[in-house]
Amino acid sequence: MVALGGLGALAIITLSLHRYGLSTLSVDLAAIRGWTAGDGLYDYQAPGGETRAALSPALALLLAPLAVLPLPAAGSLLALASVAALVLASVVLAGPIARRYGHRRAMVVLTIAALAMLTSPVRATLGLGRTDLLLFGLVVADLVALRRAAWTRSRATWWPARRASRTLPDRSLRHRLRRVWATGAWAGAGTGLATALAAAPVLFIGYLLLTRQRRAALTALATAATVTLGMLLLAPDETLTWYGTALWELDRAAPISTPDNQSLAGVLARLYGFSAPPVLVWFSFGVLVLAVGLIRARSAHADGDEIAAFTLVALTCAVAGPVTGQAETVWLIPAVLILADTATRRRLSARLPRSARFAGAGFAVAALLGYGLLVAGPLWAYGWNATALALIVLVNALPWRYGSAPAIPELRPAKKPAAIPVPRGG
Repeated sequence: MVALGGLGALAIITLSLHRYGLSTLSVDLAAIRGWTAGDGLYDYQAPGGETRAALSPALALLLAPLAVLPLPAAGSLLALASVAALVLASVVLAGPIARRYGHRRAMVVLTIAALAMLTSPVRATLGLGRTDLLLFGLVVADLVALRRAAWTRSRATWWPARRASRTLPDRSLRHRLRRVWATGAWAGAGTGLATALAAAPVLFIGYLLLTRQRRAALTALATAATVTLGMLLLAPDETLTWYGTALWELDRAAPISTPDNQSLAGVLARLYGFSAPPVLVWFSFGVLVLAVGLIRARSAHADGDEIAAFTLVALTCAVAGPVTGQAETVWLIPAVLILADTATRRRLSARLPRSARFAGAGFAVAALLGYGLLVAGPLWAYGWNATALALIVLVNALPWRYGSAPAIPELRPAKKPAAIPVPRGG
């Protein structure tokens, strides 16, 4: 099964590279080569077009080792790293679901990862040579940390005497690192690093502040600030240009009105027939979508479904942001997984035969339609703005699962039934 999965992954990578031609990676690597030769990172422009590099200095430094390789080799290495990030993210997202239903986690995770590789966002990320799956993996890694932090808080609540019984703690560096990993104290580091590499994940920091997860938010802010200050010392001109000019050029990589842009700004620009959307209209609807998405994400966090909360934040960013390309809709995959899981939970939780007959059918149909939309690709979905409509609908209607994640086990000892029945009224 692993060998067949590996061969299938290589086949999808090869077909994606051939289909999309690594157009984004070729522009980025050419700009990086010009940067190392003494030119400005943002002065490069693709020959025969208006495409320019739209990557941060930190991301350019991360991709700099690939600039010495031929384009096919660089694209293949980046694609393999992206597939590894996708598999690890599938472990985080699908692992609790497999345990909840009593299935083997390895088979469920590999199945989810294989289905995800067939979707259009993953194919576009691999074929264009983008880093969206790496950013996706960094943000999902914080879910692991938050889950571990919740487990640590629950243990401290129910077993305070055991925690206080240690009189001679181990102060070695190895023990401290293991404790940081086990307690989830590094929560927010992945989001902070992703924010330093790309601007969009900054909304996750706002979500952490909104839900009063202050430690994770401060860790994310400190990580992003440290990486940004480091790049300011290494490449001051490019860092100032990125945050002062290039970041705010919304049509730097492509026009906002292009059919590939499935954000609210792209839809409004095409509806009005302009190259850019009307600012007041876009701002009004964007603020409304942003408020609805963050409020629903906070509610999902309050009910214990951190995965759905993160998914709502990412979908809100995709709708309200200026540019949302095909590769940037990768968070639709967890949304489809949440719909399928909700349909299964509704089906299993229904007790009456008549109600169980159609329990969760609406969520099941939505999951099938969503996955079909992801597999269909841009030719049909983008022509009818179907992806943009799906993003808007999911921001307003994505369900969450009560007490699903972080999965905090019940640490109180279960009350065993008495061997001798208690008399009635006793």
